[in-house]
Amino acid sequence: MGFHKCSLVASTYNWPQALELLLLSVLKQTHLPDEVIIADDGSAEDTKILIKKFQETFPVPLIHIWQEDDGNRKSVIMNKAIAQAKYDYIIEIDGDIIIAENFIEDHLRFAEKGQYLYGSRVTIKASFLSELWQKKQIRFNLFSNGISKRGRTLHFPFLTKFIKPISHRSSKFRGCNVSFWRADFIKINGYNENFKGWGMEDSEMIQRLHNIGILAKRLKFAGIAFHIYHKEQSKDRVPVNVEIEKETTEKKITFTEKGISQYL
Repeated sequence: MGFHKCSLVASTYNWPQALELLLLSVLKQTHLPDEVIIADDGSAEDTKILIKKFQETFPVPLIHIWQEDDGNRKSVIMNKAIAQAKYDYIIEIDGDIIIAENFIEDHLRFAEKGQYLYGSRVTIKASFLSELWQKKQIRFNLFSNGISKRGRTLHFPFLTKFIKPISHRSSKFRGCNVSFWRADFIKINGYNENFKGWGMEDSEMIQRLHNIGILAKRLKFAGIAFHIYHKEQSKDRVPVNVEIEKETTEKKITFTEKGISQYL
């Protein structure tokens, strides 16, 4: 099967241990992305050293885009990264995600014009972390130790094709496992950089995709991702971010003024 070319974009911040496992899982893909871009929101030198080590032997371009640490500015670094992406289709994950071996293939198999894809995530428990780091484990299944929501490990992509696209944002949407056409992202001017701190920048961006008529298809039984447990970030900015998202939904806003156009 001929697949679209794609850019895998992963956001990260000061967690090279997790990023190493993500990059190891990329190397085991049944279908490699055409490039991997690390969108780095101000990590220290150890993340840079790790990426340089992988770059020496990585089979596709591994690009490190870094900005200074000025608090959580995920919306800014993602715009900068996707502005530099060379390919038509963007698969977006977080740097604390380990991807199943069919992850890229699944996203590309179900990519269709006029829609975006969103998947779920299996949770790797806090109690398993010391074993995870020691073994550098990147493969999990229904019966693996140290995971919860294990039903989400089931891989039956032939069932995924029967899931109908929807015209509204799902409560199951997570920004750590999503893919979309770069042209659609540019049409809405990408992420809204008025978002600071944790929360809502992904769902607000997706809402603007819905506002221009893009449909959502859930990757149930496919596009499996494993989320490494970590303590929650400060949610100080959540009330402000919720208001921005609410306005986008109610006023059917399709375009953000402060977005990716600054970097194109």
